[in-house]
Amino acid sequence: MQKRLVLIGGGHAHMVTLANLGKIIEKGHTVTVIGPSAHHYYSGMGPGMLSGTYRPEQIRFATRHVVEMQGGTFLPGKAATIDPEKRVVTLENGEVVPYDVLSCNAGSHVPQPTIDGNLEDIFSVKPIEHLMQAKSRLVDHFSRHAPKVVIVGGGPSSAEVAGNVWQLATTTGRQMPRITICAGKVFMSRFPIPIRRRITGTLSRRRITIHEGGYVKSVSSSTVNLDNGDTLPADFIFLALGVKPSVIFADSGIATGPDGGLRVNRFLQSTQYPDIFGGGDCIFFQDRPLDKVGVYAVRQNPVLYHNIVARLDGNDPMPFDPGGDYLLIFNLGGGIGVLKKRRLVFGGRPAFIIKDYIDRKFMKKFQAIE
Repeated sequence: MQKRLVLIGGGHAHMVTLANLGKIIEKGHTVTVIGPSAHHYYSGMGPGMLSGTYRPEQIRFATRHVVEMQGGTFLPGKAATIDPEKRVVTLENGEVVPYDVLSCNAGSHVPQPTIDGNLEDIFSVKPIEHLMQAKSRLVDHFSRHAPKVVIVGGGPSSAEVAGNVWQLATTTGRQMPRITICAGKVFMSRFPIPIRRRITGTLSRRRITIHEGGYVKSVSSSTVNLDNGDTLPADFIFLALGVKPSVIFADSGIATGPDGGLRVNRFLQSTQYPDIFGGGDCIFFQDRPLDKVGVYAVRQNPVLYHNIVARLDGNDPMPFDPGGDYLLIFNLGGGIGVLKKRRLVFGGRPAFIIKDYIDRKFMKKFQAIE
């Protein structure tokens, strides 16, 4: 019996499913993929694109091409709401898409503080496409003056952006910016001291300032204002205040976790509606809350694909096992990285080489689908 499969998003957790759309369609089902653009950019290589280590085409998947060449339908746009009773997805443009089985890889967004004034030189680190525009604007700044660049946020994204802005300025041979990380109370607070020490050491050697002791209150085109009364002057601002799951589930009245992500069971299936599945940053895995890191989306890939097909065909699903500790590598620009795996922590050129190898291998595997 023919059924309608709809995918929201073409991100990391949907890669295996996207690679096998042809097999699903051969069974007689129809497939529709909803995505904001024809390409999906790999966030793990985003900071490297900002610095010029990678070209945009090296870190993206041709989602639309992959869908259409296998006989699926690609709908450009953004899903706004889901009606799980009527089994329809409504896009922001008002278009309604019916489904029998729905899988969501809707991603996450960076929460924004109050922003006043001109937005021309204020960039969120997500979506990753923003970093292409930011790079162009920064190079323009470097050609004219030594800009004050402020990165708002105290986590890994801030460290990676700061290091790669430094690399961009160094390789363009223009004026060096004054880079400040506005880190909240404590920079990289959820990470062990050995990691923090290596990252702060690399940044300080590049004269990148880490400002601790206050959270951002508001942002304007020329200042970052903190809740402790401090004001940081800025010519260019990055917003890297962590990530929050897509609001589509809360807006649709579907059960969510405390972070607003789609609440799923061990089969990556909505705890409320068994025809809805999800993976990546947009879900809340109720058995064991997971960090918002790409490794879990990658691990979810084969399970999500299996369970989507099982639901379409009336077969049994398989459980998802998040696995143990994961490899974590930060790209700090300039060919330098910091690596953590269990108790092993080290930094320098070898850490970056390992990350570069893994990232390029991942991209090569799924770009081959194209």
